[in-house]
Amino acid sequence: MVQSSKDRAVELVREADAAGVNGDTPTMRLFSLLELIAAKDQLVTLQGLVEETGMPKPTLHRMLQQLEGAGLLVRQADGRHYGTGVRLRRLAENLLLNATHHGSRHAVLKHLVDELGESCNITALSGSEIVYLDRVETPEPLRFYLRPGSRVPIHCSASGKIILAQMSPGQRRKLLAHAPLKQYTPKTITDLDALEEEFARIRRDGFALDDEEFLPGLVCVAVLVPSRTGRSNLAVAVQAPVMRLTADKALQALPALQRAAEAIREVEAEGSPGAADAIPS
Repeated sequence: MVQSSKDRAVELVREADAAGVNGDTPTMRLFSLLELIAAKDQLVTLQGLVEETGMPKPTLHRMLQQLEGAGLLVRQADGRHYGTGVRLRRLAENLLLNATHHGSRHAVLKHLVDELGESCNITALSGSEIVYLDRVETPEPLRFYLRPGSRVPIHCSASGKIILAQMSPGQRRKLLAHAPLKQYTPKTITDLDALEEEFARIRRDGFALDDEEFLPGLVCVAVLVPSRTGRSNLAVAVQAPVMRLTADKALQALPALQRAAEAIREVEAEGSPGAADAIPS
């Protein structure tokens, strides 16, 4: 018997719902598929999604084409793998930058600056860079000024290194392969093996240090904002000129940074469930 287009549409909805790609409308089912892809820390393929969801290949192929055409997904050079697109990453950044709970997060950061007396910031990974989501400057006349929305290299910033340290070696190398390891100062680490040693130390100690690796005379220490999923994409950091914040003195700021990180985790959990989880990259 020939199946009507209406019956086929109902069948596809049931198949999608059973696979966890659900929604009351085609748009919401596309969004559900996008959520599934964005939650992964690796590229996906059409066949892999077919096997994971149990949905028909033509249906998934059509949905992927729609998301790709909208700039929300991007197909890799091999033509098989899909990753999150620039438009989706910008959406994730804007949500974090302009969230309704931004005021509470900013208040935590201001208290941290009052406690430490130096500039502090909240950052996240975006693509192959670190983006400043929020920042409060020190009242000290000598300071390095960076505004929210500023971007810094991932391989020589404290926030970048602590976020990278959570990844597998393969994930890190793949990301760093597309982020030129530029030598910003004589202390910048540009050798991948040397960076792996640095990541091992970061995982052991629970913090990352930028000891004049990005800008001469600037020292920064960062800790992760805890995430419910175990892997976080938010970091909180303090930075100051080396004459006020040496590498040794930076360690004294760790208790205050860790308290602030926990407070930010609570703000993120209340304001937007999952907001401290990974941004698509």
